[in-house]
Formats: sequence, C-alpha cells, structure tokens
Amino acid sequence: QVQLVESGGGLVQAGGSLRLSCAASGRTFSRYTMGWFRQAPGKEREFVAAIMWSGGHTYYRDSVKGRFTISRDNAKNTIDLKMNSLKPEDTAVYFCAADPRGGSSWFPLDYDYWGQGTQVTVSS
Repeated sequence: QVQLVESGGGLVQAGGSLRLSCAASGRTFSRYTMGWFRQAPGKEREFVAAIMWSGGHTYYRDSVKGRFTISRDNAKNTIDLKMNSLKPEDTAVYFCAADPRGGSSWFPLDYDYWGQGTQVTVSS
C-alpha cells in the first residue's frame, strides 16, 4: 500500500510561483512512475506532469511546458512540482498519483494511488 500526501498549495497572483510537494510511503516508491494531475470545478481530472522511476524521463501537458518542472528524490520518497508564471487557468485542486507498473500514462485510471489533493488558486 502507498500513501501520498500533498502540500504547498495556496493563493498566488498571476505570474507568481508555487512549489507543490508530495510525500510517499512505501518501500518500492523508487520503482513507481509518479504524476501530478489537476481538477478544476466542473471539469474532468487532467494530466499535468509525470516522472519515470529513474527521474530521467519527464512528461508535461502542452499548456504547462516551460513553466512547470517535476522532480523526484527517491531517497526521501518525495516528488515536487515547481510551477512558475502561473495563470488563472492553472487554478485547480492538484493531486499526486502513483503508477506501480512504471508506465508513462497520461490517464488517471492507470494510476493506482492518489493523494487527497491541494488547492492552487491563481488570481488575475
């Protein structure tokens, strides 16, 4: 079983930055693909970024490329999402998720473990 706990959300003005963190439990964390998803009110949950077990491969949705950076520290069982140049359309609840099969999926159903989410609000 894996437990994920997000932190770091908050309110920021457009153009500002936030860093989200996700702390994971579980001895095999280093083998999992880890992802960040987000869900805005009235919208479906969508992929934001993912990082493979080794940290050598990362993936981003087009709208966040060049602004967001995902990273992981397997020794500390943590992943981060550094978000720069935030826009009002980035406002959502952000979720950390784990894929124990180590895939490169963008689909929420392929991730078995989820955190509770952290709210990010970007004001214009």
